[in-house]
Amino acid sequence: IKTADWIIDLGPDGGSGGGRLIAAGSPEDVARDPASKTGQHLKPLLKRC
Repeated sequence: IKTADWIIDLGPDGGSGGGRLIAAGSPEDVARDPASKTGQHLKPLLKRC
């Protein structure tokens, strides 16, 4: 995911608890979004590069 051009983060949960747009953008944009669980996990990986 960290090398993707664009990420669309849907959630916040699966099934009936999901399907809403949480964040969209470059991996760096998503990592900066505090609402994105994907971004929370992606942020440390981006700092390594």
